[in-house]
Amino acid sequence: MVVPIYDDNPFVQPVKPVVTWCLIAANLAIFFYETGASELAFDRLIDTFSLTPAAFIGEVGARGWVPAFVTLLTYQFFHADLAHIVGNMVFLWVFGDDVERALGRARYLAFYLLCGAIGGLVFVANDPHSTIELIGASGAIAGVVVGYVMLRPCAKITVLLGIIPLRISAYWVVGLFVLTQLWKLGASSKSEVAYWCHFGGMLGGAVLFPLVKPRAVKLFQCLQPVPDTVVQIGPNPAARAARLTDLR
Repeated sequence: MVVPIYDDNPFVQPVKPVVTWCLIAANLAIFFYETGASELAFDRLIDTFSLTPAAFIGEVGARGWVPAFVTLLTYQFFHADLAHIVGNMVFLWVFGDDVERALGRARYLAFYLLCGAIGGLVFVANDPHSTIELIGASGAIAGVVVGYVMLRPCAKITVLLGIIPLRISAYWVVGLFVLTQLWKLGASSKSEVAYWCHFGGMLGGAVLFPLVKPRAVKLFQCLQPVPDTVVQIGPNPAARAARLTDLR
């Protein structure tokens, strides 16, 4: 399994990724509250805030006081166990800051929550009569990951392949992530992992990111050919037509 742990642009910009930090803090705080609750209280929390397809379409009654449509947002902040939340928060830590800086805080928060909501809707559409409860930030984070690779496909990311650290381009990391999710869709009915939610989040990210990004933000910029630029660099006539190539 490939786990990203670091990219090549960690907090060097003057605007810090406050929303990403707050999302991580909120998820961790809720998870620690879950773990401190009794088994009965934990079950009630999940019943109340999880997304249940059959309840969402009105086939069965809501299991808690939260309206079914609101659970498209609330389910994103609850996790099943330590491995579940650590995996999600690592991805958000690595990829979220760059996407936040590109979109700005308000747009980024809306983008994140909408990707999660779309992931939830795709999960519901796949089996609308299901009573399986959906929780986790994976759908939202899948959208963030896709947004990142559209923004910085050539960024270098340090990943762990087992226990071996590797330094590879973002498009390889995200490409492997996307292919893994798509491959596992066929076995999703036999797994506790909601791969349809992941797929929906990726689809939401791919559609929404070009729509919500500021005009100044360019997509796939490092993959586009860079024209040579003629500049004057000194009094020497021979140097006036020096050709420079932008090396990224």
